Amino acid sequence: MKALKLLLVEDSPSDVRLIREVLKEAKIQVQISVARDGVEALEYMRQTESGSCVRPDIILLDLNLPRKNGREVLAELKASLSFRQIPVLVMTSSQADEDIRECYALNANCYITKPLNLSQYFQVVRAIENFWFFTATLPGNYASFGPLPPALSLAS
Repeated sequence: MKALKLLLVEDSPSDVRLIREVLKEAKIQVQISVARDGVEALEYMRQTESGSCVRPDIILLDLNLPRKNGREVLAELKASLSFRQIPVLVMTSSQADEDIRECYALNANCYITKPLNLSQYFQVVRAIENFWFFTATLPGNYASFGPLPPALSLAS
C-alpha cells in the first residue's frame, strides 16, 4: 500500500510534534512534509509542479501563520487549477464564526478547532485519519487507501 502524503502547514513545533506522534501509529504509512509559514507552504506547492517536492494528497493548514496567513494560503490554493482539488483541512485554535465562514467561503474542505487537552487532540487527529485516509475518496490517483481497519469499522 502506498503512503499518504500530507503537507502540514503549522508554525507551532509542539503541534507538529503531536501530529507526527499520532500519525506515526496510523494504519497506513503517512509521509509528512512541514511548512512553517504561509510563504513556505506556497513555495513548497510551486516546487511540486517541477517535481522537486512531493505533491500532497491532503493539506492540514493552520490559520495563524507568520509571513502569509492561512486564509491567504487557502485562497491561493483554491484559486489554482493545479491545486484546487487537493483537500485542505483547516485546523486552528480559532473558534470565531467569522473565521469559520471565511474559510468555507474560500472552499476549505473542513474546519477543525484544535482541542486544548492532549487526549482530545489525539482523538481529533485520529478522526482526521479515519475519515480522510479511509472513508473519503481522494481525487486523482490518490483514491481510497482501503477499507477501514476492523477496529475502526463503523458497523461496530
